[in-house]
Amino acid sequence: MDDIGPETDWSGILQDVDAVVHLAARVHMIQELAPNLYTLYQQMNVDATRRLAEQSEAAGVHRFVFLSSIGVHGAINRGQPCSEKSHPAPYNHYTQSKWQAEQLLQQIATESAMQVTVLRPPLVYGPRVPANFLALMRLVDRGIPLPLGAVQNQRSLIYLGNLVSAIQHCLEHPDADGQTFVVSDGDDVSTPELIRRLARALGKPARLLPVSTCWLLAAARLTGKMATLERLTGSLLVDSRHIRQELSWQPPFTMDEGLVETARWFRLAQAKGAN
Repeated sequence: MDDIGPETDWSGILQDVDAVVHLAARVHMIQELAPNLYTLYQQMNVDATRRLAEQSEAAGVHRFVFLSSIGVHGAINRGQPCSEKSHPAPYNHYTQSKWQAEQLLQQIATESAMQVTVLRPPLVYGPRVPANFLALMRLVDRGIPLPLGAVQNQRSLIYLGNLVSAIQHCLEHPDADGQTFVVSDGDDVSTPELIRRLARALGKPARLLPVSTCWLLAAARLTGKMATLERLTGSLLVDSRHIRQELSWQPPFTMDEGLVETARWFRLAQAKGAN
């Protein structure tokens, strides 16, 4: 199928389909330069979602599971972890479009028999992980010293296998109807601790330098890397008790197991690239 958009015709593949899991999205990219970014995010993440949902409802789809983002609640949090009851605070085109898509799906659900469930995951890692997590793996694997040893933050993440398990529960559990869930591994880590665990999974030493966050902040300002620094030093915690209690969900994999699988994929990808 070509790129998904507001004009995509889904009718031919929705017949006799009981459930739809909508994962596709235009995701946030660092230093995007397109002049019409707002329109692009709206077309892909809002208008295309509306098109798929409306055609799903018309085809008699029973349940529609939508993958949103914890970014709906903001880039970082101070104090209490995010839960489903936390105030929405989308902060860029991507998270704004995800929040709008959630709202339009809830409206469609109230006007039809189709059941809608929303999942808001934090950073997802696992085989084929892209972007910043992959870049961090490469740095750790190369043994490059990282000036993050003094960072004192807490981040929630979710392993791909755990996210798939949560999606399956949302598809099958009757109490998922009309619900929104934030979801995570339930094993929150600081950036230095994540690097240590990742290094252990890769079979490498963790080379961490205890550089003051004040110096990191100054360097980020000089180099225009403030957004990257915020992701590495800020906290974003998720309280996933609701999905655990409501759907009796427990993540089937520990974070360390997920990191081992991620490292195994990384090694295989390296080997293939060398051939």
